[in-house]
Amino acid sequence: MTALLQEIKLSLLKLTGSVIESLPGIMFAIVILLITRYIANFTKRLATATGRRVLKSHSLRSLLTQISYVATWVAGILFACVMAFPDLGLGDIVGLLGLGSVAIGFAFQDIFKNFLAGILLLLNEPFRLGDQIIVNEYEGTIEDITIRSTQIKTYQGERVVIPNSIVFTSPVQVLTAMPHRRTDLALGIDYNTPLTKAIDILVKTVATVPGVLAAPLPEVDAVGFGDSSIDLMIRYWTLPQKVEVRQTKTRVIIALKTACEQAEIPIPYPIRTLYYYNNGQEGDRFPTSAGSDLG
Repeated sequence: MTALLQEIKLSLLKLTGSVIESLPGIMFAIVILLITRYIANFTKRLATATGRRVLKSHSLRSLLTQISYVATWVAGILFACVMAFPDLGLGDIVGLLGLGSVAIGFAFQDIFKNFLAGILLLLNEPFRLGDQIIVNEYEGTIEDITIRSTQIKTYQGERVVIPNSIVFTSPVQVLTAMPHRRTDLALGIDYNTPLTKAIDILVKTVATVPGVLAAPLPEVDAVGFGDSSIDLMIRYWTLPQKVEVRQTKTRVIIALKTACEQAEIPIPYPIRTLYYYNNGQEGDRFPTSAGSDLG
């Protein structure tokens, strides 16, 4: 029993001695991490300033800044590990990373997937900051693109954070990719209206509405015969931003209604015609005596 206690005591003394012996290295590693934090922030600012001078693309500037920041932290953490554990060489660290990469890959595959998708999005630039997009059921203005997620601000003032892997693999509708955007507005006019005259009036009216672009020119097409009206489709172009499309559409509707009233072009309500038949008068029923004959 005494020998066992002596062995435990010696083991505790060795453990305490090893902790005390490695304490300076651990403290030095903590200092290195604090210095790394300062260097990483400095590197981030330097990369941002360099990117503004060298790169025209905001996405590439953002990618340079984020990669520089992450790389500085990785280098600082590796150096701190070497200082904290002197017996652990750089080759051992690389080997340890290689052995753990498979397990880490399975555990953090979504994180790595978002990371790689973010880099590809920043390099390819399918959209830029300030663009208005629709991805899945979300629509809004892009606020930020990081190497992990894409942040958009909805028109209701809400922020949506979408993982980059979803953005990269989903169809994305970029509403502001082009300098102008078309709006199609349906309108029905009465069958008795001279069609050519009405189309000419509507085209001239739309062209004078503030917010409607002069090129491409507005168009009015007859698209079909409705139940109670000739169906027209007014097509005009505006700036691509959602607020421009929405406000211009309101002005166009007001202007078209006013023009139709002034030109006495009726915009009919839906009409249903009901026909009533007198079966006895039309003779489409059997006489009373026919029932007995059939029996």
